[in-house]
Amino acid sequence: MEKSLQFDVIATCSSSKARTSLMKLPHYTVETPVFMPVGTKGSVKSVLPEQLEDINCQIILGNTYHLGLRPGVELLKKAKGLHNFMGWKRALLTDSGGFQMVSLLHMAEIDEQGVSFESPYDGTQSLLTPEKSIQIQNAIGADIIMQLDDVVPTTSKDSERMEEATYRTTRWLDRCLSAHERPNEQNIFPIVQGGLVDDLRRLSANLHLERKVNGYAIGGLVGGEEKKDFWRMVLLSTNILPCDKPKYVMGVGFAVDLVICCALGADMFDCVFPTRTARFGCALISSGQISLRQKKFRMDFGPIEKNCCCSTCKTYTRSYLHQIVSTEAVSCSLLSVHNLNYQMQLMKGIRESIKVNKFPEFVQEFMTNMYPDKNFPQWCLDALQSVNIELK
Repeated sequence: MEKSLQFDVIATCSSSKARTSLMKLPHYTVETPVFMPVGTKGSVKSVLPEQLEDINCQIILGNTYHLGLRPGVELLKKAKGLHNFMGWKRALLTDSGGFQMVSLLHMAEIDEQGVSFESPYDGTQSLLTPEKSIQIQNAIGADIIMQLDDVVPTTSKDSERMEEATYRTTRWLDRCLSAHERPNEQNIFPIVQGGLVDDLRRLSANLHLERKVNGYAIGGLVGGEEKKDFWRMVLLSTNILPCDKPKYVMGVGFAVDLVICCALGADMFDCVFPTRTARFGCALISSGQISLRQKKFRMDFGPIEKNCCCSTCKTYTRSYLHQIVSTEAVSCSLLSVHNLNYQMQLMKGIRESIKVNKFPEFVQEFMTNMYPDKNFPQWCLDALQSVNIELK
């Protein structure tokens, strides 16, 4: 039987750790580095599956915790999986539900058995164990599924709790691997934990290396830590994890973070940011972002961004979007399509620059557009210097 994941590196940057690859999955062959829009409950907010295809979105993310509650395992099985249920023909990745330990901590209790949650829908209690998480994800049928991990906020000062979570994550990984019923169709990724503690990060990564898996995730970041700590943990992790398998940094979606993490050797990313900021009337552009609520756009008859190829920019002006952004629901869709297209084009630019060994030049141009005064954040300078890219 064919492997459920085949990962082929097709080009590398001669200066940094950036690389571009083909990741062949059961439903689609994904080009990396790749950004994955988040469809928490089986739908990317305000965007149709065919619109995602139009902007060449290759893989999207769903959430096990929410999908396990609604629509639930039985319905997903009868629908023959989430691909069929939502009409999505390309690749899917599902998070395990572990992040809800942080985001819904006031509703959750954690012990060795698993996580006890109070449903946000009806208040009923449910226990999410590693086995239950995999059972739900087997029913969802995503190409890549995540182990249930014990997530502690990076800002936590409780060193004992952080160490406990690191070891528990590996114990839960073993339970997930044992419970997995579809290894020829779905790939479990372990999640490197350890907070901001170098030794714990190394420990977590090295423990995971002892298991037979097809890819790895770097988790527990983007939780309020300083950027100087964030990039160091990403680099520490990518240095340990094997070069012949994909490396997924969870929760990353800001454009600058994406470019830096690619330079540090990461391949996959996800975040709600592009669609969430769209719902607040914000559009992503090469110099950062703009708020179309501002009155200065009332008489601006240009597109959100010149030369943007998305359907929104081809059809609508900043002036029109300004008029509807606070009053019409369709504005969320129009801005979400634009913002996701921005992310797709950014990742395409990264991939193409690596193929012709021009990634450092791409980074320089990107950062200069973001910071025209060249007052680059120190953490960016430090992160890029660590992989031999010097901004001018």
